[in-house]
Amino acid sequence: MTLEQQAPVRELPGFRRGPVLAVAAAVGVVLTAVSGRYGYFGDELYFVAAGHHLDWGYADQPPLLPLIALLMDTVAPGSVAALRIPATLAIVTAVVLAALLAREFGGGGRAQLLAAGAVAVSPGFLATGHLLATSTIDPVVWIAVTYLLVRWVRTRSDRLLLAAGLVTAVGLQAKFLIVAFWGVALVAVAVCGPRELLRRRALWAGAAIAALTTVPTLVWQARNGWPQLEMGRIVAAESVYAGGMLGFLPLGFFAFGLLIGSVLGVVGLVRLLRTPELRFLGVTALGVSLLFMVAGGRPYYIAGVLPLLWAAGAARVERVRPAAWWRWVPTWPVYALTAAAVLWGNVLPIQPVSFHADQPLQIGNFQRDEIGWPAVVADVQAAHRALPPDVAPDAVVVTGDYWTYSAIQKFAPELRSFSFSRGAAWFGVPPEDSDAVVFVGDPSAIASGFGQVERIGALDNDERVANLVQGTPIHLLTERRLAWAQLWESARHL
Repeated sequence: MTLEQQAPVRELPGFRRGPVLAVAAAVGVVLTAVSGRYGYFGDELYFVAAGHHLDWGYADQPPLLPLIALLMDTVAPGSVAALRIPATLAIVTAVVLAALLAREFGGGGRAQLLAAGAVAVSPGFLATGHLLATSTIDPVVWIAVTYLLVRWVRTRSDRLLLAAGLVTAVGLQAKFLIVAFWGVALVAVAVCGPRELLRRRALWAGAAIAALTTVPTLVWQARNGWPQLEMGRIVAAESVYAGGMLGFLPLGFFAFGLLIGSVLGVVGLVRLLRTPELRFLGVTALGVSLLFMVAGGRPYYIAGVLPLLWAAGAARVERVRPAAWWRWVPTWPVYALTAAAVLWGNVLPIQPVSFHADQPLQIGNFQRDEIGWPAVVADVQAAHRALPPDVAPDAVVVTGDYWTYSAIQKFAPELRSFSFSRGAAWFGVPPEDSDAVVFVGDPSAIASGFGQVERIGALDNDERVANLVQGTPIHLLTERRLAWAQLWESARHL
């Protein structure tokens, strides 16, 4: 038995249950209050559509989010507020876990509230908590795993490692990014210690459970040509528009934490790197950031390690008087002003829809992409109704983007709709006996397969809001001369 195993378990400060839960409840109330204010986000519509095409895997993700969306849409059909309940619960859980992490680092009541509050006023966590998305569920999985690892360092209870494996198994059904965390963490443990962790059977038993749960998804990927790999290359290419490598850390670190999170994050990282038994966690935070930055990941990929740093920083601030020049940062007035700025800003849909009218398009303004879906689907329905009576029965609707397809599936299920965009391309191909095509988007990918292409309209959300689908053209394609299977294979893209 090693000296580490013989050492007594360190006693922790009491958990400030009341104040921490009050902060978590406040976050839950705010998110619930705005959850049904606008409408579905495009990805949420896609998750609902994917849920109605339930499978072991998808071209762009594992099956958990579509399953959750299907369950919520079945319990409360058409309720965007109900669909977002799991997202709200996820962020509320993140608030509590941050406080528990601070406690594991020896933090008392103040440290626990500082860590919980950092999540509560984080624009990144609030924005993702407003939507049901993989970027909402994945960070909470990371936070839970880091909490279990920090607790294991203190207690050496192997049940925690098995629990970490089970949490990882759940996370792998939402996103595969947790694999990067474990890969970097295990290397960090091998280099920095505690190497005893690598000899624990429970760690590898948990890893085996997590790996086994991914087999159905991996089988689906193998049978469909591993589209997830191509999806990774697409994300890397799109990351150029988010600042690339130069913008990765500012957008991921500062945008999630603002001043409070940035200060606590730096303090926490230094503390972890200077503490021998916790150094592997600091190295892991740096390692995954570097990995995603080099690989072209999106800045929010590192969100799951930020509460770990915030909690370590909060515990340090509580015990050691900060330097005078930044002592004012982790104080309640700064938290209150940050919360007010986040609520007043564009993080959550506080403003009326009219606030967004007649403004130029802003890429990344997700709130605008929640506006006007029923209206644009009505435009597609009108275009279909305008077809000649002898053409309409055999006509299909095809879209060039998966959001519009998913909206049509939701608001006009009577239309036979298809899309060759992203995961929706695997949901089905138009039947060979179909005739005319009402095409939404740029038809150039399949136009060569038709004798006639005519523009017949455009999408209008009726709110004068510039978003990603406003003004999308509608075309009528007739006289098809190539098989759909051939057209689909050439047009399908992620």
